[in-house]
Formats: sequence, C-alpha cells, structure tokens
Amino acid sequence: MIILALETATEACSAALYVDGDVQLKYQVEPRKHSELILTMLEQLLSESGLRLTQLDALAFANGPGAFTGIRIATGVIQGVAYGADLPVITVSTLATLAQRAFRKHGHRQLMTAFDARMNEVYWGCYRISEDDLAVTVIGDQISVPEQVQLPEAGDWYGVGTGWGSYASQLGERCGDLVTGYRPDLYCSAQDVAQLAQAVPRELWVPADQALPVYLRDQVAKKAKPTA
Repeated sequence: MIILALETATEACSAALYVDGDVQLKYQVEPRKHSELILTMLEQLLSESGLRLTQLDALAFANGPGAFTGIRIATGVIQGVAYGADLPVITVSTLATLAQRAFRKHGHRQLMTAFDARMNEVYWGCYRISEDDLAVTVIGDQISVPEQVQLPEAGDWYGVGTGWGSYASQLGERCGDLVTGYRPDLYCSAQDVAQLAQAVPRELWVPADQALPVYLRDQVAKKAKPTA
C-alpha cells in the first residue's frame, strides 16, 4: 500500500510517504509556516521516491481537532490534491496521531492526549495501544475545561500534548495518580498519520469532498457579533 500523509494541525508541519511499511518523513517545527512548507514537503517526497500521484493508493491527513488555521491548511491541500489526482482520502484524529507518536517514541501504551484549545479549554481524548501497536479510542475526542476531563479506569496513563503544558496543574489535580507523567512538548507527525491510516478499512476511505475538518468548537472561525 502507498499512502501520502500530512499533518499541519499542531506546531509541527510534516509529510510522510508510506510504501508497504517503509516510511519517508519530512518534519519541521515551524508553527507559522505550515502553508509555505507543506506543498514543498509533499513534492520532495514524491520526487525522491520517483513516484507519481497516480501510483498512490490514497492520501491521508489528521483532520483535527487542533489549531484552526493548521486544520484548514491541511484540509485545503488534501482536497486539492485528491481532486486533481482522483485519489481517496483517509482521515485520522489528531489526538490519536499524537498518542501513536507517544507510543512510537516512548513506549507508553495508555495515553491521555490534550491540546490547548484556548479559551481555558482543552481538546482531549484517551487511547490505548492495541496488540497491533496502533492507537485505539477509549474515550473519543472532545472539548472541555481541564477540570472536566476524565480517565476511563485505573491504570498507568501518560499525558501528552500542549494541554499538559498550559493546564498542567488542573489536569494533574483532575487525573490524580492515574497519570504517571506527561510530556507537553511532543508534537504530531505525519509518520503516525500514515501508520494509523494504513489500518483503516477501504470502506471508510472518502472522496475529496468528504474529507472534512473536525473542529469540535462551534465558535471556531465565526466572527464575534457586534454588541449594541
């Protein structure tokens, strides 16, 4: 299977080419340059591999939740490339992507992922790593104030994501000793988008016009109404 994946919903910008288990990655932490970097990364991966878009099985991206601008960039690029090359799209959760990376980098198998959602809220979800070494949802992605997050059961959970930096005290107090530690400085990678995407059944792949972002917050991108 050949999948071209991208991730721009967090501070890091990345693209990955998955070819039958082998992954080539372009990764850069540049929070304000995603729109400048991502197309170049995709072009470099294809050029270096000698592959054409028509040889791919699918495109994949982390469609949120996360930074609105980053999700919008990823969605626009994916839809444009998918339309042009007539390719299906695989969407995966940004929070699941981070859980997958935390496992790949540090071996943690129960992850509570949390992104700073601003407005004193966090995007969060809980994931367990399966026997196939893939992140599986335990509590689905949602948004709340840090004081309302929850863990499903006792056990050794590990926190990852920027929410654990911005709201460490609130999350720590809420989760107590169920969370054994946390890393706020671990960002998503397209390598893990690709790893999760290759396991998604083909019947769940979607055409370009159905490759939609997940924001979770209704107020996102809406202008504030003027007050009288």
